[in-house]
Amino acid sequence: MSATRIELPQGTLDLLVLRALALEPQHGWAISERLQQIFKDVLQVQQGSLYPARHVTPASVSAR
Repeated sequence: MSATRIELPQGTLDLLVLRALALEPQHGWAISERLQQIFKDVLQVQQGSLYPARHVTPASVSAR
C-alpha cells in the first residue's frame, strides 16, 4: 500500500505543537512522540520540520 502525501495549510504544524504542549512543557523528542501517539500512521512529522516549529507561541500563530 503506497502512502499518499498531502500538503497541509501553513501553520498546521505550529498548532499541533501547541496542542502537544497544552498539557505540559515538553522537549522536542517528547513533542514528536506525543504527535506520533495522537496521529499514529495518519500524520508523520519529520524531525527537520518539527524543530523549527518548537519555537512557536500562541501570539505568533494568531498573528498569521
